[in-house]
Amino acid sequence: MLAVTSAADALRALATFRPDILVVDLMMPGESGYDLMRSVRALDPGRGGSTPALAITAFAGAETRGQAAEAGFQSHLTKPLDPEDLAAAVKSLHAASLA
Repeated sequence: MLAVTSAADALRALATFRPDILVVDLMMPGESGYDLMRSVRALDPGRGGSTPALAITAFAGAETRGQAAEAGFQSHLTKPLDPEDLAAAVKSLHAASLA
């Protein structure tokens, strides 16, 4: 596991670290989580471009879910996070990536 605090740090980390799943807060300092995901999806798969991703946000509306999906997220959870829901979402994304 690796935690970073900005979109720029996340992209730099992907140069050397290949996570199984990205968990991204949509409201990050500087660039948004949407911007980060668009940048990740522009990468070659071997550089992390196809890494499954989970969006975390305080906004639960259908518009936010749609924007997250358009940016390249496969799943979406709202804050406050329930640890069991987070674990289930990560497990589901990981299982789907192995299929």
